[in-house]
Amino acid sequence: MLVACGASDPGCVRTNNEDCFLVDPSIGLYLVADGMGGAAAGEHASKLAVETVREVVGASLAKANGNNGPRILIEAFEEANRRVMDKAAHDPSMEGMGTTLVAALETKGELLIANVGDSRLYLFQQGRLHSITEDQTWVNEVGRRLGLDEESLKTHPMRHVLTMAIGVSDQLRVHTYMLKPAPGMQVLMCSDGLHGVAREEDVAQILGSQKPIEAKCGGLIEAARAQGGPDNITAVILQSS
Repeated sequence: MLVACGASDPGCVRTNNEDCFLVDPSIGLYLVADGMGGAAAGEHASKLAVETVREVVGASLAKANGNNGPRILIEAFEEANRRVMDKAAHDPSMEGMGTTLVAALETKGELLIANVGDSRLYLFQQGRLHSITEDQTWVNEVGRRLGLDEESLKTHPMRHVLTMAIGVSDQLRVHTYMLKPAPGMQVLMCSDGLHGVAREEDVAQILGSQKPIEAKCGGLIEAARAQGGPDNITAVILQSS
């Protein structure tokens, strides 16, 4: 059984919050999205993607013979991609909008995971933090394959460039994974306003504390704000009992 909590904050620099998250234990679905685009477009893209995935997954689970395998999230992501692209195509104020998206779905004793972009899902177990998802970024998919060292990548002008996002291309690439929840295991889902800013040792220390997960979510946001909070910050924690 999982208990879950989520929190989001604009950060220390931005006045608006383009992140969106979902914690819905009724269908075992958890989401984090980090929107992008001018004006309010990023906020709209992340909200639309989250609402679409919830709708599609909920409808699929409601079917007597619903597809509970990895395809359920892929199909939901594909529908979110179509809706965001369609909205941008028909509303000039939304042109160029898109969003990252990471999802976890609890089904049949397993945790199905999917991601597009650079919002991440981590596993925290036995005091160690492991990234489960793989970023779809220039740094990860191009820079590292070119052999650039990590210090160079941290300051490279392409370091923030995504290679894939919801709403950008009809040729969507969705990464999928699977976890088997174990007692005491924690899962952290977050936008890059957290994982790209807060120190990893601080994140591990917060998750390893005996505090309730609500306090842990708040602590993670404060850890990113303490480092300057240059971006919106979102964290969702799942804890297996």
